[in-house]
Amino acid sequence: MFNSFKRKLPEISIFHSPSSPPSTKALNLLRTSLSSAYPPGSTKGEPLAFQLEVVETPPTSDQLNTILSYMPSKATNPSMVFLSSHPSAPGTVDQPSTVKGIAELAAKNPKALKWPIVVDWEDGKASIGDVEGVKGILETLRKRRDGELEEDKVDQPKGWFI
Repeated sequence: MFNSFKRKLPEISIFHSPSSPPSTKALNLLRTSLSSAYPPGSTKGEPLAFQLEVVETPPTSDQLNTILSYMPSKATNPSMVFLSSHPSAPGTVDQPSTVKGIAELAAKNPKALKWPIVVDWEDGKASIGDVEGVKGILETLRKRRDGELEEDKVDQPKGWFI
């Protein structure tokens, strides 16, 4: 009867490029955290529980907008966040300045993006082109699993309402 109140598993998506070493490393880290003790080398740890979606196409402009909103600091130009310095990427003058332009460029030239793009849709966190950011997302999941985060506690009334 109360199954609808149960917490669902976090949803993590990785926009993955198999030709990118950091993307491959991030995907391996995510998969390992689902199947082995986390953190790695822990004797008492258990695997993390989340739904992993592996997407081998670039994000859409709507997804890029959402991901951009998850970034801790707001960039003045989305190309600074999403575009790589790969030789096939456009130079500074030719870079698109809108999320829609970046999505169109990525559809034509996937190497122009920073890979991987990992998103925790439930917590509103993202890591772009950075394996360390993926470790941060996993560490937050571990802290939640182990009860180390205060955010899950229910506020109790104070004063004479006790």
